[in-house]
Amino acid sequence: MPQTAALVPPELLAPAGSLAMLRTALAFGADAVYAGQPRYSLRVRNNDFGNLQALASAISEAHGAGRKLYVVSNVLPHNSKVRSYLDDMAPVVALAPDALIMADPGLIDLVRETWPELPVHLSVQANTVNFAGVRFWRKLGIRRIILSRELSLDEVAEIRQECPDIELEVFVHGALCIAYSGRCLLSGYFNHRDPNQGTCTNSCRWDYKLTAGVADATGDVGACRSPAAGAADGTWLLEEKERPGELMPIDEDEHGTYIMNSKDLRAVEHVRRLTEIGVDSLKIEGRTKSPYYVARTVQVYRRAIDDAAAGRPFDPRLLGELEGLANRGYTDGFYQRHHEHERQNYLRGHSQSGRSLYVGDVLDWDAERLLALIDVKNRFSVGDRLEIIHPTGNRELSVERMQSLLGADIRVAPGNGHRVWIPLPAGLPGAMLARFL
Repeated sequence: MPQTAALVPPELLAPAGSLAMLRTALAFGADAVYAGQPRYSLRVRNNDFGNLQALASAISEAHGAGRKLYVVSNVLPHNSKVRSYLDDMAPVVALAPDALIMADPGLIDLVRETWPELPVHLSVQANTVNFAGVRFWRKLGIRRIILSRELSLDEVAEIRQECPDIELEVFVHGALCIAYSGRCLLSGYFNHRDPNQGTCTNSCRWDYKLTAGVADATGDVGACRSPAAGAADGTWLLEEKERPGELMPIDEDEHGTYIMNSKDLRAVEHVRRLTEIGVDSLKIEGRTKSPYYVARTVQVYRRAIDDAAAGRPFDPRLLGELEGLANRGYTDGFYQRHHEHERQNYLRGHSQSGRSLYVGDVLDWDAERLLALIDVKNRFSVGDRLEIIHPTGNRELSVERMQSLLGADIRVAPGNGHRVWIPLPAGLPGAMLARFL
């Protein structure tokens, strides 16, 4: 039987909001990381790279490991930021990042004029959804296009066929925005914190209550005493938990309303198809997330990419390993519009079987007592089955005994803020622990 030609593995691109996240991403198999300065990227909070020395260390460590680091500069700026941009970016460019990720045409033009040899990747914020748009940006010297999240697999494949001479990148995991390619105004409306300037408060994920409304003779909409009347009229009001009495009219069609929270993207089951299409980079969202999130996602998508490149079938156990991360429910977004009934069961079953909870980090190991010191993040107990998550490979064990910091036998690690000793193999400091549910 003839051998199937090996596929070229796409780059695995991971988020870094801190040096700890960057080191975790590299240790677990990321080919590249992306980080941004707060002033010029869309992640102001939980971002350690406002400090130029921290960014310099990040680029140096990535390059020292033979990996790449892309600097995110995808702000949609007002005039004040445009005026300061080149002066502020000059020392960043001097650090030799592998590319800038940008969205604003004006800033892209400034960068192409000032540093013509510096690769520029077009951010998802630019909303590229067709091959004509890709061709337009290629003419302007853009090296890579990060395609909109609103595309199907078939549309991505068509763009690849029409544009074979430019790099393409897509998102495969992380939070989804309710607005088109993330261009949202909710946070700016509620808190005067503009998402397009990097200060989104995730207003779409707040606690809302839907109330029936009715329009009076003047057209003003108010709360309806009879819910049935409001529903029949098609008029609804939205009330946010922290803003009682502020009733906002919303529109609803046959599909529902679009102001509510989105599920998170999980497209690990599509990695093989994306690899076959010839996508150059698969991107994980989450610069404000934890090192545990980065370790889990990078490890899982690394295995999915390696399996796809080697011609091995998709391993459904990978779905369950992602279920242990904090999430709002998973969706594969727009990649596949209709799922077969059997596939839905296949996905759900494996997700449920592997559910776990992050419970701690391994800090140290006592060779005399054969015990590991655990920095506890969530409660776990003697008898619990744990998974040890480590770059050298994962393993499972049951907690046989537990000691306090003072050496007393205990049965429960209560939660965050505590440290305990448990029996673990040597050589695992830096590992993370998850409890199977």
